Amino acid sequence: MSEESVERVRVAAEAARVASRRLALLPRAEKDAALLAMADAVEQASERVVAANADDVRRGEEAGTRANLLDRLRLTPERVSAVAQALRDLAALPDPIGEVVRGSTLANGLQITQVRVPMGVVGMIYEARPNVTVDAAGLGLKSGNAMILRGGSAAASTNAALVDVLRGTLAERGLPADAVQLLEGGRDDVRALVTARGLVDLVIPRGGADLIQTVVTTATVPVIETGIGNVHVYVDAAADLDMARAIAVNSKTHRPSVCNAAESLLVHEAVAEEFLPKVLAELGGAGVLVHGDERTATFAEQAGAAYDAVTDEDWAAEHLALEMSVGVVPSLDAAIEHITTYGSQHTESIVTEDRSAARRFVAEIDAAVVMVNASTRFTDGGEFGFGAEIGISTQKLHARGPMALQELTSTKWIVQGDGQVRA
Repeated sequence: MSEESVERVRVAAEAARVASRRLALLPRAEKDAALLAMADAVEQASERVVAANADDVRRGEEAGTRANLLDRLRLTPERVSAVAQALRDLAALPDPIGEVVRGSTLANGLQITQVRVPMGVVGMIYEARPNVTVDAAGLGLKSGNAMILRGGSAAASTNAALVDVLRGTLAERGLPADAVQLLEGGRDDVRALVTARGLVDLVIPRGGADLIQTVVTTATVPVIETGIGNVHVYVDAAADLDMARAIAVNSKTHRPSVCNAAESLLVHEAVAEEFLPKVLAELGGAGVLVHGDERTATFAEQAGAAYDAVTDEDWAAEHLALEMSVGVVPSLDAAIEHITTYGSQHTESIVTEDRSAARRFVAEIDAAVVMVNASTRFTDGGEFGFGAEIGISTQKLHARGPMALQELTSTKWIVQGDGQVRA
């Protein structure tokens, strides 16, 4: 990596460290007031932000960017308002800092208490999703962390406009603007950020498999891994088939470009003949390309759905588009084995009226979120009531599933005595 990138990250991280010390001491009322001011400022700057975003979208179209990725990138006035509302929702949430996790009084009279504290300086690396810029800044402020943001180049103009608004609002309120910083260099800046051990306390990558793998394998800073979403819906032999059809279609088509959209549909052979023609017709009507196994092919033809033969690559793919891998399985065991083989430990859903089958699925599926009779689209910090999320962790250490305020904290032990010494 270049010396310029190392120096740029060093300067940013040192400024962030100073800002983080100030944030850690802020009372909730001051943080919430700043979040509300940031929300108002973002909404007031909507015309400016949408114009900057239009430049990014135009460049993406000229570069041949896929439609689903352009959808992630695009901001409309309505989406800007939704981003601002997320900040207001965040202000309404409890402040995690200072929360007592556990505590006790020992036999010798020492009082020990474990409390939540900020991480400090958090690096956020993400792709063309400008809403993440505002979500990360807001979550960082509420949890007392300074954020160094490195968004994808595809959203460069939008991110610059948003960060300028956020920093300006902080400064106007007498808070450190360096609590939110944007790195605008290339890949060397990313390498410098993820190897800035001692300057940066935590790095969170959010994006495609290549981005996440690069960060995880090169970082010397601790990483919380937000994995890809190769998400399955399994329709059991005991499923309510009308419910199953609604869940499968919603999981795939509600917003196909996001990580909690279903990528594969598995159907128990006992209900395949009745279920598949109906669900494939509905999926086909929504424009979904079906990657199906041999047993699915006949039903797809009857339903008039676009079809091609499924491959191992399809089963393993996070399509992020109107594409879905569909297969028939002989048993619950086979469904669990398939998901274990191809799943990404993100979200998995079973549709069944058999409580025993549901219990087995929940117990045996290793994923951050396991659902029973619900759309996979509910794996989301906002839907879980956490406010804006910073990502969905698929790892098992510290944080798993939708990550919000508590997952951006560490803890410290406070020990209070009156002169005790150890014998």
